[in-house]
Amino acid sequence: MLVYILGVAAFALGICISVALHEAGHMVAAKSFGMKVRRYFVGFGPTVFSFRRGETEYGLKWLPFGGFCDIAGMTALDEVTDDERPRAMYRFKTWKRTVVMAAGSFTHFVLGFVVLYLMAATMGLPNLFGTPEISQVSPCVQDARTNQQYTNPNCEPGAPAPARDGGIRQGDVIVSVNGEETPTYTDVVAEVQNLSGPTDFRVERGGEVIPLTVDVEKVTRPVTDPDNPETRKLVDIGSIGVTFTNRWEYDAVGAIGGTAAFTGDLVVETWNRLLELPERVPAVVESIFGAERDPNTPISVVGASRIGGEAAQEGLWELFFFLLASLNFFVGIFNLLPLLPLDGGHIAVTWYERVRDWLRKLRGKSAAGPVDYTKLNAVTMVIIVVGGAFVLLTITADIVNPITITD
Repeated sequence: MLVYILGVAAFALGICISVALHEAGHMVAAKSFGMKVRRYFVGFGPTVFSFRRGETEYGLKWLPFGGFCDIAGMTALDEVTDDERPRAMYRFKTWKRTVVMAAGSFTHFVLGFVVLYLMAATMGLPNLFGTPEISQVSPCVQDARTNQQYTNPNCEPGAPAPARDGGIRQGDVIVSVNGEETPTYTDVVAEVQNLSGPTDFRVERGGEVIPLTVDVEKVTRPVTDPDNPETRKLVDIGSIGVTFTNRWEYDAVGAIGGTAAFTGDLVVETWNRLLELPERVPAVVESIFGAERDPNTPISVVGASRIGGEAAQEGLWELFFFLLASLNFFVGIFNLLPLLPLDGGHIAVTWYERVRDWLRKLRGKSAAGPVDYTKLNAVTMVIIVVGGAFVLLTITADIVNPITITD
């Protein structure tokens, strides 16, 4: 239990640090362009302590649920003094304001990349999409009536080796079996289990797709009885004798390229999951009222911290750090959505002003000035209410019916 509590605390601390660095990203970018940053605080609520360095007040507040960076004149509605007006953010060029607003999300991307790089260089990166790459070709396949026999590396004389004899090599990626495409190793297993005898395989090797014929062997294996999960039963299934890669391992140099490729895949997957959010909300509501919690439903920082605690308790540090990196990518992408009060909403307004003034210039008119944010208050409040309701919904689900990685 102590390890679990420490894991929850460590994950929550990681979230707090990422949020603090998010605001630091805004601050550093703003200062680099000459904008005035009045305050930079970590947390909300009453102030624990603060100090002033130069023109900026830095401090810590009691509630570690975020932070803020107070940039003078972030919008034209902000009150600024006469001394601050020349350096008000809304007076700067569009691209500079865009950089400042995007700096927070950029910080999340950098943090996510750093966490993944450290994983790649030390413990490896998970095979996120189940790519059917061969990590090992077995010297044989043979019957196994117990788990001990199944894991026994010794081969009986004359035991067949379908994959080896069929020409499959370590590093090959199986792209199809018996004419059926196999994008994941789960698909390969599902196809092979029902086969026996010479079978057409296609593998990708060195960027080239190579056809092979593999003599699939029927073997006896112990499997969990679906009708009685507490017992095992023996079944005959097709086997070729390969082990798939479940983790990509790198040295310190190779980890750079590996992390870059993995990051690209993870960003695409994160975006796809973000698009699926609305359709998964009903399942969250149902889980609150007793339905089984779908592990693919969205979670709050509470749920993420609980999973982080369980991962620490079980020694699954790969999951702990992967979840932390994934959360940073999600927050970074989500924050760039063109919705107020998100940073992406402010960026959208900034570029609306730029395009509007460009069109006015083509018509011989002067620039119209900053957007009146009061006209956007109604839309902003709707987004805040919807976002707040979503947060409360996921927190509730994570308390009453959380997603867990242990039984």
